[in-house]
Amino acid sequence: MSRLLFVLLFVTAVGQAAQRIDPAVLQALQTAQAAQSKGDHAAARRALAQVKAPDSSLEAALLARSLGYLAWAEGDRRKALAELEKALGSGLLGAEEQANEKLNIARLSLAEGRYLRVVELLAPLPAAAPEEQLKMLVQAYQGLGQHERALPLAERYVKANPRAEDAWLQLLVAGNAQLKRYAEAERWQRALLARHSERAQAWWQLAGLQQMAGQEQRALATLRAARAKGLAFSERELDNLVLIAAAAGQPWQGARMLEALLAERQLPSNAARQERLGQLWWQARERGQAASVYRQLARQTGQANHWMALAQLELEQENWQAGLEALQLAERAGADRRKVRDWREWAQGQLEQLRGPQVAQLR
Repeated sequence: MSRLLFVLLFVTAVGQAAQRIDPAVLQALQTAQAAQSKGDHAAARRALAQVKAPDSSLEAALLARSLGYLAWAEGDRRKALAELEKALGSGLLGAEEQANEKLNIARLSLAEGRYLRVVELLAPLPAAAPEEQLKMLVQAYQGLGQHERALPLAERYVKANPRAEDAWLQLLVAGNAQLKRYAEAERWQRALLARHSERAQAWWQLAGLQQMAGQEQRALATLRAARAKGLAFSERELDNLVLIAAAAGQPWQGARMLEALLAERQLPSNAARQERLGQLWWQARERGQAASVYRQLARQTGQANHWMALAQLELEQENWQAGLEALQLAERAGADRRKVRDWREWAQGQLEQLRGPQVAQLR
């Protein structure tokens, strides 16, 4: 808070009570005010320390409030909160003074992450509440993880103020996404996109929401639309779209997205991305497609871990001979022999069990 505002608050506090308080305390408050207006916080503190006031008196409340504003000016929010709470809790301030202190305590509490206290002070808000108070309450609800309470307030403000700052729209996007209300999140992201269609980030965020909703084809269409407008995305941004799906427990959608990005050459193919594609298909239990990816990857790299992955995929599909061949290649490439032996013995055991009934039928 600026020094001028602190001084104004200080002057207001003293002026409103000047005719009701002990002259010595009044003199101390005025001296402290003059020192604080010059930025001399030490002198202001000395002036306030020279007087005492009985507990539960108006003078004690005013001194606490002045000490609170002084601590705030010095950057000590916790001390400021303690003093201002003491002043408010006295119950001796006038109605206007109480309203001011509640608002200032809410500001400090929000800065300190004391979200529940902000809610206690501000909720419920009147219909014509100022933007600052509305924003503070929304931020407090978000801090408490109560997005279902924050969103209606934010939406109310945006509807009443169509030119609201981007931060309000971003809040609606993020809050709805947190609640997995992806259609609503997309609606507000499109509102942001209408304002900033030249920003690649706005398009990327829209694609990300569509990906989170499991709509990878729509996400790809969004990326293509952005590219048609001459916008470009970094490899990291496109890789992150794939990771979004994986993090959301949607490996199938992630695999489809990555496969398309590679096919369209929006992302250059390399061993790391091919391995990620194979892992995603595997996580999606599409073992045939995963095996196809790992087979090509193993032939390209010759790495033992790729051959082992292929062997496991083939064996999980009961492709015993193909799995045993992949194990042999993995062993040649330097795979752990014990691990290879365990898999081989298991596969051979399964084969013997299958051949037994066949031999019996022939006899």
